[in-house]
Amino acid sequence: MVAVAWRSLLPVIIISAFIVYEERVSFPSCKHLPDTTNHPGEHVGNEDGSPEDLKVMMVANLLLLGSEAGFVNLYFRDYYMSKFFKSLKPDMLLVLGDVSAKGSELSRSKWLSVFHQFDQILGPFLELPLHVILGDRDVGECCDLDAKSVNWVARNFPGLDSSGCGAFEISNISFVSLNAVALLCGNNKLRFGVEKVIERESVDLQMKTKSTAETKDESGMSRELSYDFGWRENAMTSGSGPVLVLHFPLYRPGNTYSREGSAFKSTIHPSGHSSNFIESSNFSASGPYDLSQTVPPNATEYIFHALKPRIIFSAHTHEFSDHSHPDGTREVTVPAMTWNTGNDPGFVVATFRGNNSAVSVTYCSVARESDILIAYTCTLVLFIILVIVSNTPQLKDF
Repeated sequence: MVAVAWRSLLPVIIISAFIVYEERVSFPSCKHLPDTTNHPGEHVGNEDGSPEDLKVMMVANLLLLGSEAGFVNLYFRDYYMSKFFKSLKPDMLLVLGDVSAKGSELSRSKWLSVFHQFDQILGPFLELPLHVILGDRDVGECCDLDAKSVNWVARNFPGLDSSGCGAFEISNISFVSLNAVALLCGNNKLRFGVEKVIERESVDLQMKTKSTAETKDESGMSRELSYDFGWRENAMTSGSGPVLVLHFPLYRPGNTYSREGSAFKSTIHPSGHSSNFIESSNFSASGPYDLSQTVPPNATEYIFHALKPRIIFSAHTHEFSDHSHPDGTREVTVPAMTWNTGNDPGFVVATFRGNNSAVSVTYCSVARESDILIAYTCTLVLFIILVIVSNTPQLKDF
């Protein structure tokens, strides 16, 4: 009788254990990272949440397939990705490019299916402030970059202009997003549009830090930008500008700090030459920046000079990295939020403190696909064993 009672309870035990495990893996494992910047006067202070703090969840490389998504993607991977999103309650969501896996190859009707899939995964996050930047998979590489297509895709995401850039302010925190794909290419209209955005934001920032008279005199000196970048004197200090978000990481020379485990050891030029040597070779003048998947050195230097970013968030590499540039500016590279690129998806949560200029960064990893598949497999095996045992006739005592 006892054996029969236990056998009848086994299905309930197995299902309950699976539900508990599934709920547990739906919550990410997060680790707070120490600040690596050396900007004077910055301190994190009290880590407790404050009503003035702005908590921003940053994800990248969703690589959605839209109408081409199969059963596994729609009813397994998308299901769990949606659960991962719901596990946190941020104030804002930033998506750092590559929403689509094949966006540059899609027709507009197929892009609509990607937008629909994107909305389904985000769910309640659509009610939060949302900003999406463009990646190379969304708009194509340099040889395929088309201004009309970029403009159409950009119009379907909030806050982007025709060149795929954006600027906004929330909770007194200024953000600037750039179409980094255009910066990797040579002579194209989109790159010129990005340069104009950088110049405009630079002037706006200086207007906040200089006297009105000085600003008027300086802004009146109109200067046409070229593909070698126009330079305007900028007296702002490093780290005093906006939060910069873009898909491709900025160039980083070999003598800068990068947290152990970074994916960027290969971005240093194979010759071992400095950034000045690479910049002088003008390799980015006529095509894509092939030596490494970062923004070219000349464009990187211009961005630092013009915007003096407070902190930088980038993506593209599918792996997490926490890096400090020579002037102390911190750049955090957000990992891919998909199992399609590997077994270790994750995201980043940045908390902007209301009482000081410091930024608290937390790296979160989510459950591996293999771990969830093992749980499904074990549950299935246990059910099969249970069925076999239940149908086995009991031996009688003689």
